[in-house]
Amino acid sequence: MNRLVDPLIAIVDDDDAIRDALAVLLEAAGFKTCGFGSAEAFLDGLDATGLGCTLLDVRLPAMDGMSLLKQLCRIAPHLPIIMITGHGDVPMAVDALKAGAMDFIEKPVDPQRLLDSVRQALTRDAAARQDRIAQGEIRSRLERLTPREREVMDLVVLGHANKVIAARLGISPRTVEIHRARVMEKMAVETLADLVRLTLTPAVLDG
Repeated sequence: MNRLVDPLIAIVDDDDAIRDALAVLLEAAGFKTCGFGSAEAFLDGLDATGLGCTLLDVRLPAMDGMSLLKQLCRIAPHLPIIMITGHGDVPMAVDALKAGAMDFIEKPVDPQRLLDSVRQALTRDAAARQDRIAQGEIRSRLERLTPREREVMDLVVLGHANKVIAARLGISPRTVEIHRARVMEKMAVETLADLVRLTLTPAVLDG
């Protein structure tokens, strides 16, 4: 499977034997893992940029798994989290999924079920990474626009003609044409339709 920069799978479980068994299973399938015996140890060593997904036990000493899940959904919202428990029930599973978990698996863990869930998590993580890369590129293009070019772009995508834009901005239609051409070049698009689609991305809407 194609995985971006070989992301790590974090295993957070206070039972050393279970943590080691999960690591052996995943590493035998070609994945890289790192283990933590508590939520606190995981947070101390957290580098979410290198993680592909996290296997998180519900029952942990001190901070429990549900509390860690909610915190991770705030600080690393793109990180897929698979909850694992030996004391699960339907309400707990529903709560975990509502809180942001991608999956909820009961112990003893079915190896194939876990591997399938991890692969799905890494596929989701890879897609999210690609999306963040694309958003970063669009933001970089936006930063190359001058304030005037941004004004022209905003009016162009609203469908205004050059003469209307010129009148609104107090410049000549020819100047609008020049700014418009520079916008198309800097945003790396060839058609108005492409520019409109680009401006509907979060990178532009949030900018």
